Amino acid sequence: MDHATRIGNRLLAALPPADLALLAPHLRKVVLERDAVLVRSGDRIEQLLFPCSGAIAFIVDLPNGQTVAAAVVGHEGAIGLMSALGATRSPMTAVVRVPGSALQISSTQFLPALHRSPAIASTVQIFTRSLLTQFQHVAACNALHSVEARMARWLLHIHDRANGGNLLPLTQETLSELLGVRRTTVTHVVSALRASRALKSNRRGQLEIDRPRLEAVACECYKVMGRRIDRIVSRGAVGNFHAAPERDACHPPGNRLSGAGS
Repeated sequence: MDHATRIGNRLLAALPPADLALLAPHLRKVVLERDAVLVRSGDRIEQLLFPCSGAIAFIVDLPNGQTVAAAVVGHEGAIGLMSALGATRSPMTAVVRVPGSALQISSTQFLPALHRSPAIASTVQIFTRSLLTQFQHVAACNALHSVEARMARWLLHIHDRANGGNLLPLTQETLSELLGVRRTTVTHVVSALRASRALKSNRRGQLEIDRPRLEAVACECYKVMGRRIDRIVSRGAVGNFHAAPERDACHPPGNRLSGAGS
C-alpha cells in the first residue's frame, strides 16, 4: 500500500497529530478476510488491530465447545487493546464476520507510545468503557429476550459496520455461533424473519435484510446500547470519534499515516 495512507479507524483519527505520529511509523495495512480468526481465547496478545472496514465479533468459547458472541466492533474500535490494560492473553476469540481491512501494530510498539501519550491512554479508556457497556447489554439481552429479537439486534450491529448494501455475508453456522444456539433454532428464526419480511432472502451464505423491518423486530437493547455508548464517547476527550467513516477502507479525509506500507 502507499506510504501516505489516510486514516480509516475512528480511534486513530481522533488522536492529535503529535500523538498519532508516535504510532504512524509502525502501522501497516492488513486485509481482514471473512471468517479469519484474528486471535483465539488464551492466545498471547502480540498484535493490535485498528479496523478501517468490516465487522469483527468477540466470541466467548465455553468448555463444552459452545460459543456465543459478546460484542461486535468495526471502524470505531480495536482488537487487542486489553494489552494496554496489562492483559497478556486474550480473554476471547476475535473472528472476522464481514471482510475489510485494518491497521496493525505490535503490542511492543504500541505500549511505549501509550505510556508517552495521555491522548492515546484516554482513547483506550473510552473504547474500553464502551466495549464493557456492550458486554453488559449483550449479557442481559441473552438472558431476557427472544432468539428472534437477539438475531435482529446482531444483524443490525453487523450491518452498521458493513460496507454498504443490505447483503450480509453470514451463514447459518455463523449465526449459530453468534447466538449460542443450535443450527435448527437458527433455521427456525430465519424462517420467521423471512415471513415478517425482515429478511428478504437467504442464499449462498448471504442474508438480505430489510433494515426498517429488522429494527421493528429487534429488542430495545439495540437502541439503548447505542445511546449509552454515545454518551460514554461524548463525555470523553475524543472530538471526532463518531465522524462518518469513509467506505473506501483506510481512506477518510484528514491526517495521513507514513511508514504504514506493507
